[in-house]
Amino acid sequence: MFKQGLKMAGLGLGIEVHIKEIPVSYAKSQQVIDDIWQTMTPKVVIHLGIAPGAKGITLEQTGKNHCFKDRDVSGLCPDRHCCIEGGPERLDSIIDMRSLSKHLKSMGLDVIYSRDAGRYLCDFVYYYSLYRGQGKAALIHVPASGSLASPERLVPQLQTVIQAVLCQLDRPAHNLRTGRKQ
Repeated sequence: MFKQGLKMAGLGLGIEVHIKEIPVSYAKSQQVIDDIWQTMTPKVVIHLGIAPGAKGITLEQTGKNHCFKDRDVSGLCPDRHCCIEGGPERLDSIIDMRSLSKHLKSMGLDVIYSRDAGRYLCDFVYYYSLYRGQGKAALIHVPASGSLASPERLVPQLQTVIQAVLCQLDRPAHNLRTGRKQ
């Protein structure tokens, strides 16, 4: 998650980064997300997830609320297979991942735009964070294997993606779009 604050090498002045590991548990992941949104005032929370078989860095636009039927590491599924009972079917990030992916592709990055985060823990965490943070969250799936999964290639590309997310948030025109339908 990113807040205004101290310099983080590679991200620029005024960026403070807090790293939280989210357990592969529906219930425990909600506790971590609750803690983030209750105790900090992040500008945006960026979640990183691993996507086996992915051919590039995947920028997820949408979190889904239902159909979580796969069991977590504790062998559990969410009640009624949903994230937030009575919540909207889907929530979109205030980050325009489609335009961001086009921009990053034009820079030569290996990025993919997606509206389906997979109906497992990444999607669950993303939806919950979008819900708690009123859309101020992003989910980036990274490949589990292949040449892009190597730190030498992945880290600089993630750095560029995160900088682009932060730049998009800072644009005055973006502030007008935050009221769009979730």
